[in-house]
Amino acid sequence: MSGAELSGRRVLVIGLARSGKAAAETLLAEGASVLGFDLDETLDVGRLLELGVEVHLGREEETLLQGIDLVVKSPGVPGETPLVASARTRAIPLWSEIELGARLLPNPILGVTGTNGKTTTSELLGAVFRAAHEPVEVAGNVGRPLTSLVGTAPPEAWVVCELSSFQLEDVETLRPRIAVLLNLEPDHLDRHGSFESYSATKLRIFERQTEEDVAVVPRGFGRVPGAASRVEFRFDDPLPTEPLIPGSHNRENAAAATAAARAAGIEDNAIAEALSTFPGVPHRIELVRERGGVRYINDSKATNVAAARRALASFPESPLQVILGGRGKAEPYAPLASAFKPGDRAYLIGEAAPEIAAALEAVDTPYVWSGDLASALSEAASAALPGEVVLLSPACASFDQFESFEVRGDEFRRLVEALT
Repeated sequence: MSGAELSGRRVLVIGLARSGKAAAETLLAEGASVLGFDLDETLDVGRLLELGVEVHLGREEETLLQGIDLVVKSPGVPGETPLVASARTRAIPLWSEIELGARLLPNPILGVTGTNGKTTTSELLGAVFRAAHEPVEVAGNVGRPLTSLVGTAPPEAWVVCELSSFQLEDVETLRPRIAVLLNLEPDHLDRHGSFESYSATKLRIFERQTEEDVAVVPRGFGRVPGAASRVEFRFDDPLPTEPLIPGSHNRENAAAATAAARAAGIEDNAIAEALSTFPGVPHRIELVRERGGVRYINDSKATNVAAARRALASFPESPLQVILGGRGKAEPYAPLASAFKPGDRAYLIGEAAPEIAAALEAVDTPYVWSGDLASALSEAASAALPGEVVLLSPACASFDQFESFEVRGDEFRRLVEALT
């Protein structure tokens, strides 16, 4: 089913947050008749109603699938939810929002996936293209839905698209001209069930690549699907210049971005300009302020153990007061506990606090059971000495106490700025 074939079709969009709303608006513009569903009865759907979307909120009812030609699923909707499972049983075509956007956009796509570093690398690539004066749009998991570019992006522009495992679950025709895999470590096991399932979903980014395309992967990584030419990278690769953003993990991101940019035909002088000026992204090892010789770092985007370990490793010379916790993802916390060095201390918040506490106790790392972010920051700030770092790097999702990691990071920033 192509864009032209959507006209007159009856489409159900499941999940009406940012991606779902963009998908619904795009489908309407293509001439489809659109129904929208979301479990959250408090959602603001006024604009969708004004545009003519038939909106249903609250309880899932299988009758919503009657007469439906296509289901478009937002990334936050698990595949086992009743409506999605019933659509599969009825053999109704099921697309992700990314699949819808990929079908409708004529632009070449540079896809970026991996467990950690996706947003940083995607935004860095956007900066590289802009430094080269090449038209570019950055979308996907960075917060801008891919479908929002339909009808607005210049057709000659590259689209750098950050792709999460949730967004890669239901793709059929997505074919990035350049596909980047940054790394693979356990994450979202609460949704995918196993690391093997999670990995297989991530690797779908390569499935439909041809000999004309490029797959960018970590040096020594095993075989990936598809038929693309393979380019490898490593954190210690020679670069056109050293990146402004600190940390070996960010040098690895820079190496991946450099490999992808060169594959797209970007010259090294433009890559160097971007590397030397790109400041990083909010909520990722972001310096909020320095007060009394103590640095306060917002790393709210660290929603898994691997990301938090990278943050801890970014401050090898400084004692750390680390705020951890939130909603866990069925990950073991022993690897996180082992990343603490002598002199570090943890402050635990949220649902995962008991599991993290047990892991810290096993290696004799001191911790404080704080409960919430405001208490944790107050206690950490009181304990921190000049030269130390207060680091929010939760290793967990935010959804037990906050709407998103962005909201959590914004609240941390507000609390830090209010310290007296």
